[in-house]
Amino acid sequence: MGHLPVPRPFLKWAGGKTQLADALLERKPVRFNTYHEPFLGSGAIFFRLYRENQVRDAVLSDMNAELIDTYLAIRDHVAEVIDLLSGFPHSKEFYYEIRRTDPQKLSLPERAARMIYLNKTGYNGLYRVNQKGQFNVPFGRYQSPKYLDRENLLAVSQALQNVEILCTPFDTIVDRAKPGDWVYFDPPYVPISETANFTAYYPNGFGLRDQERLRDICIALSQNNVHIMVSNSDTAVVRSLYASPYFTIDEVLANRAINCKGARRIKVTELVITNYPLYRATQLQFLDQEYRSYLPNTDAATAPVSAACGLATGRPRQKRTPPQTRGEGKTDLA
Repeated sequence: MGHLPVPRPFLKWAGGKTQLADALLERKPVRFNTYHEPFLGSGAIFFRLYRENQVRDAVLSDMNAELIDTYLAIRDHVAEVIDLLSGFPHSKEFYYEIRRTDPQKLSLPERAARMIYLNKTGYNGLYRVNQKGQFNVPFGRYQSPKYLDRENLLAVSQALQNVEILCTPFDTIVDRAKPGDWVYFDPPYVPISETANFTAYYPNGFGLRDQERLRDICIALSQNNVHIMVSNSDTAVVRSLYASPYFTIDEVLANRAINCKGARRIKVTELVITNYPLYRATQLQFLDQEYRSYLPNTDAATAPVSAACGLATGRPRQKRTPPQTRGEGKTDLA
């Protein structure tokens, strides 16, 4: 499949990982079975894996019903969505008219077309809802927003054909993920300041209790030999949550994606947490040990087999001191 230009994310999303994909994929497991992404958003990491032919089976999920409906419609009714978008004008009047429309009264393709249009023409590509769960982002200042991208939508539909897409809370992952699978968690970040809070796409927010539940789920998955990776902000709260022998914490450099003043978009460190070795050489060493354990007439033949790629076999790993390097990347919408 190679380095194809499509499919790529078809929605803008706060905290989207398009620009951090290189740094994150450098830290993926060398080998995994099914790929899971419980905080789907723009799906940047899935689409990157697909373009590079690095994923066979995938389960994509989110508790945002409008988002999941959009993915389902693109997978199953892409021609209808394209036809609807081709008839949408770019105007402030139409934007507020379609924003006022109750999505529950629309068909699945109509809900998807509405979602894509609002996302591409709304202010800064935000997805934000009020306490009633109603989309409330104002009209954006775009000259020619590309809300109809026929080539990419068709490619996205093709990529999703054999993908399971679920509207479900993140904690249900413990019922789906199997040993050897890889789960990438990209939750709403712990705020780095009082104003930096991007959790408004959940009507009830995503607070500290939710972050603690996520950490506990990561421990449970680790005990079941499931590979996990978590992205989050570089804060004392996050470092404290994952200060456990189960996890390795690494840093990457990122650009803050959304800010009212572009001049305030500065590079910050973000954290990448895994329960397997971050560095390819270490992972390959574990794989080599696993291979040798199957060879007859050797001492290694009686040694316990490590889980694929160095995953903890139901026990906390010994802490390692990783090389003092940082992967650089940029976060952006999408």
